[in-house]
Order: sequence, then C-alpha cells, then structure tokens
Amino acid sequence: MRVGTARAAAARWVEEHARPDSGFRGAYFSGSTVGLPDEAELSPFSDVDIVVVTAEHDPPDKPGKLRFRGALLEVSHVSWDDLASADDVLSSYHLAGSFRRDTVIADPTGHLRGLRAHVSQRFAERSWVRRRCLDAERRIETRLAAFDTSAPFHEQVTAWLFPTGVTTHVLLVAALRNPTVRLRYPAARAVLTDYGQAHRYPELLELLGCARLSARRTGQHLDELARTFDAAARVARTPFFFSSDITAEARPIAIEGSRQLIERGDHREAVFWIIATFARCHAVLAADAPDLHVARLPAFREAVADLGVTSTEDLLHRADEVIGYLPRLRQTAADILAANTGITD
Repeated sequence: MRVGTARAAAARWVEEHARPDSGFRGAYFSGSTVGLPDEAELSPFSDVDIVVVTAEHDPPDKPGKLRFRGALLEVSHVSWDDLASADDVLSSYHLAGSFRRDTVIADPTGHLRGLRAHVSQRFAERSWVRRRCLDAERRIETRLAAFDTSAPFHEQVTAWLFPTGVTTHVLLVAALRNPTVRLRYPAARAVLTDYGQAHRYPELLELLGCARLSARRTGQHLDELARTFDAAARVARTPFFFSSDITAEARPIAIEGSRQLIERGDHREAVFWIIATFARCHAVLAADAPDLHVARLPAFREAVADLGVTSTEDLLHRADEVIGYLPRLRQTAADILAANTGITD
C-alpha cells in the first residue's frame, strides 16, 4: 500500500469515527510516516499514526492499532490543553515534530493550522532544539527516578528499558530527525555516523546490554517472544494503554518487523522492541492468565539475563549507569547540534 492511500484511509476514519464526538477538536498525523511522499510504499512493518485532539483534560485510553480500509492505523489522543501554547509544543520533543510539516487531517477551530505555522517557522531554531533535547533528558531522569522496586519484575524491566531507550531520542532531536519508537537504535546509529560520532554508538548498546549479543541468540529470543506473544494475544482481556500492540493485527510489526531487523544484520537494534514487547506480554499474562505468565516467565528472564539483568539490583545499577552517562550524551548532542547545518539562529 502506498503512503497516500493509507493517509486517505486514516482521514476517512477520522471523519467517520472521531469527528462525531462532542469533544473532537481536530486530528493530525504523527510518527514515522510524517514527511514521506504519498507515492512511497508503506512498509508492512509500519502503521500510520493519528493523533486525535480532544477537549477532555484527561483523554481516554487510546484506541491503538486497528485495521481500516486495508490500512493499519495507530490512533492516540492528546488533550487540547497540551496544544494550547505554541511555545509549549516547541519545547516538547514528542509533540513538536508533528507540526514541523503540514500533518493536519481535520481542524474545525483553525488552531492546529495556526500552531503548525508557528512551530514550523521556529522548529529549527537553536534555542528550541536545545529545549527539546533537555526535555528528552528530563524524561530519562524523571522516569528512572520513579523506578518502583516493589513492582513485578516485568514492570521493573519496562521502567528501566524505556528511559534507557530515550538516550537515542536526545541525539535524534539534536539532528532534527524523528524520535521514532521501534527503530530508535538504527536511527540513532545513522545520526552518529552522519556526524562523525560513530564511535559513540556502541556506548548506547552497552547501556542497553546488547553490544555483544549475537544474531543467533537474538533470533532465539524472538522465537520465544513469538510464543509468548501468541499466548498473550489469545487471552488478553484487561485493558492496558498498549493493549492493541499485543494483538493479531500488531503481530507483523512486533514479530516479523523484529525478524526483518535480525535478518538484515541489525540484531542488536532489534533487542529494544523484543524486550519491550516481551515485558508487555507478561503484563497481559499476569493479569489475564497467571499460570501462563509463570510458565512463560523463564523465556523472558533468559532474554533479559543476556542483557546482564537478573534482579532488581541489576536494574538499579543499570539505571545509575544511564544517569552517569548523561553528561557524555549531552555533549554528543551539543556536538551534533553545533555541526547541524539545518539549525538556525
């Protein structure tokens, strides 16, 4: 399917399913398809991200992934309050990129297009890029600081993994590139290579613990994840914010997308999403099939053990390593920012 066809399906979904809501304030595209031409082929391992703007202060749980007119969509919500100030959007590393280009699907108030005009004009200004880098850094610090040692092990892994992965986003923001989710590590490697900082990339993999993991071993963990994923997708009932990522519709992204990375030689880059999905599957199983959770837990523990993590103490130590790395990460981002010819003053 071409990107333009998928976007047309997304726009139709907004018209039919989002606009009728009384709190609807607009919708826009986000994620990896932003900036792609309509004629580009949409990867079978990608979806089209839609953000629906709602008047509610506390938006409902996102609908997540769904198939509509042949396109796989990922639908989430954002509160109108979060988009009220253009400067606040410019300072937010996860919001600003969506308004760099014309991504608006529906804008009944006209506010989104005005926001886009303001953000796109100032997006590449040095002061705003720095603020977004700091925003990403703060996310690392605050999330690691909130680590709950009393949580189940799979939740602890998630609480360490995602902030650790945000180290890549700091660099992507400095390079004015999309802070992608599943493909954050190959994207960060490309940035570091382009800016003569390729020697820094293994440091990011060391923080994750996969610098010396083999393709064969990663493939074995993916095979075990596939079994856990299928079990979780069959029994899932309890709603989680990520529920739509553990479904038959999402399987091509979670499993086959990771397999494609391994086959092309990016096995270490596949690890982040393999472990993230593993942990989410166990959240589902713990809630909806405790016996299966226990039965499948050894495979998950084996996967994280290959990252050097076998206990809460290991996770706390690894979190401290990430915090200790921040000054070097900050300097690398500053070097990229200084060399980036797309930055304006």
